[in-house]
Amino acid sequence: MPVQLKLNQSLTLKIKRLGINGEGIAYYKRLIVFVKGALPKETVVVKITKSTPRYAEAQLIQIKEASPDRVIPPCPVYDVCGGCQLQHLAYEQQLVFKKDLLKQALEKYRPEGYQQYQLRKTLGMAEPWHYRNKAQFQLRENHKSKKVEAGLYQIDSHQLVPITDCLVQEPATQKVMNTATQLLTKYSIPIYDERKNSGILRTLMVRVGIETGEVQLVLISRTKKIPQVNAFIREMNQRCPEVVSIMQNIQDKKTSVIMGDETIHLWGKETIDEKINEVSFELSARAFFQLNPKQTKVLYHEALKALALKKDKTVVDAYCGVGTIGLSLAKQAKEVRGMDIIPQAIDDAKKNAAKMGLTNTHYEVGSAEELLPKWLAEGFKPDAIVVDPPRTGLDEKLLTAIVKQPSEQLIYISCNVSTLARDLKPLSKIYNVEYLQSVDMFPQTARCEVVVKMTKK
Repeated sequence: MPVQLKLNQSLTLKIKRLGINGEGIAYYKRLIVFVKGALPKETVVVKITKSTPRYAEAQLIQIKEASPDRVIPPCPVYDVCGGCQLQHLAYEQQLVFKKDLLKQALEKYRPEGYQQYQLRKTLGMAEPWHYRNKAQFQLRENHKSKKVEAGLYQIDSHQLVPITDCLVQEPATQKVMNTATQLLTKYSIPIYDERKNSGILRTLMVRVGIETGEVQLVLISRTKKIPQVNAFIREMNQRCPEVVSIMQNIQDKKTSVIMGDETIHLWGKETIDEKINEVSFELSARAFFQLNPKQTKVLYHEALKALALKKDKTVVDAYCGVGTIGLSLAKQAKEVRGMDIIPQAIDDAKKNAAKMGLTNTHYEVGSAEELLPKWLAEGFKPDAIVVDPPRTGLDEKLLTAIVKQPSEQLIYISCNVSTLARDLKPLSKIYNVEYLQSVDMFPQTARCEVVVKMTKK
């Protein structure tokens, strides 16, 4: 039996590896201890902050022996913000860690033949900063200065960390965010107070089209009416001409879900334009779109490479969103069919396909787990299926449908190595797993994307 540690107990530990959230992992008499901010090969002094019979959590007090890969995090709020987890680790080693993360997940779930899987080196960025094209910052009024501040919540809390220069955001998004908060202060627009459930503006969302430079600002409010909103828009136009679209989204529920169902067009265009791999997209306020367009090109290029399409092949793009993946491969395929549960995303996908003059695409509203069996019953048999599920992984029904009637090829694009490894368990019985290619979409964080190439056994 491993020992149980006492709270505030002080220990000296040797860090073995990094865990799924980028925290250091050590062992004390066979008990696993998680130490945030510690790196492999380091000897550290820690204080126990949480103790259970199965694991313990500890605070890093002193580094006795530092890792050669330790660097000074350039961000002033890195320790409190929680948006990034790996700024203290040299970038080359972040890429090594992301491949190791995949290995850890496979060892946990053990899909068929996993020891033989080819894990390719993580593809990183030449410039791993200022890459995020979208910022969603919460708002609060600072009671001392009476100024409006925007930022992110501290980990496991509702304490706002004000951010005026986020090092992983595209500079354009931060500039617009800072201007908007100054104007909210100037025009005394009431800011939402969570405790009292009063006030109006809750969140600001800013998204930039990297290829076009167009910026959209979304005001997320508790009520429909925003006092002084016209004066705010007028001055926003003067100070940030790059903003071509201003929208309002209404979230009147007491919830941590950022956006509500109703979106109102306030000024300018309703969408902004973006391009990826020659494909143009119109992005509406609620449309999902990859947060790092530079690496998305790399990711989709890897998916295309894995598909190795011939002109007579039919492809299903499950979880298609605004059509980003399917439209990137439509020119190389006979037919592409996509589905999504958000009607607005399907509208966008259809518009995007029409704009490109594509006649071999078909987009339908519905879940992949409903539509795939329906299409198969109608006699449409895809040669390849591309899945890019949310962090929760493949839906149980869709997994069953794929296993029951597998296509010749399956390309799985994952943003969560744990759910990927879990899904590979049933899939590896039907498919040969050719290789896994990790792509670093989120430098400085513990998140990793993977493209998996599978062919039917």
